Amino acid sequence: MKKLVAEFLGTFWLVLGGCGSAVLAAKFGGDSNPLGIGFVGVALAFGLTVLTGAYAFGHISGGNFNPAVSLGLVVGGRLPAKDLPGYVIAQVLGGALAAFVLYQIASGNPDFHLVPAALDDHSTAGAFASNGYGALSPGGYSLGAAFLCEVVMTALFLIIIMGSTHRLVPAGFAPIAIGLGLTLIHLISIPVTNTSVNPARSTAVALFAGSGAMSQLWLFWVAPAIGAVLGGLIYRWLGDEATTA
Repeated sequence: MKKLVAEFLGTFWLVLGGCGSAVLAAKFGGDSNPLGIGFVGVALAFGLTVLTGAYAFGHISGGNFNPAVSLGLVVGGRLPAKDLPGYVIAQVLGGALAAFVLYQIASGNPDFHLVPAALDDHSTAGAFASNGYGALSPGGYSLGAAFLCEVVMTALFLIIIMGSTHRLVPAGFAPIAIGLGLTLIHLISIPVTNTSVNPARSTAVALFAGSGAMSQLWLFWVAPAIGAVLGGLIYRWLGDEATTA
């Protein structure tokens, strides 16, 4: 139970901190206001949530905070398969509660709107920090480009996680590598999909972002899952090679 609570709280923190920075602070005061944290700030915020969350909860649950990461760690031999359903449920619920809290905070500003009033179906790119492709991609990237991006980025994220937590690597530094890795992933892929690599994060905000985000949510479960499996398999082989070298 303590592991599940840790995953719930860690995912809550990731969504509140990462998506909260995008919703509340990215364009604070307008595009020309120096107080807005912008693109780079949002990327850094996501990295910081994982870094701080891993130090806070990693010794309890492993600090996954992400269904794709948990799946990849099962494939990579780092997490018992019996733990996967509970972890995924805890992560999705933690993310959903964070999105609810974020929506309540954002709604306290009378100028807050998920999208321009003319778009009553909320089908706009990046609404409430949601993920998307095609018309809902921040940069207008196609489904194929978005799918490939999410697969590759998630696979590399798993490799970073498994590599930095390998028993031959100095202990205590893994959260730094993982947090910086997630920051870099966001710097690369925010224009493409608004960066998911985390189905719980995508689901949480899609619940509030409307029909467009919900209709495309499937990609942000399928692509990260495929990437996680690939990353787990690749590093399981690489890790065994490193151990026997």
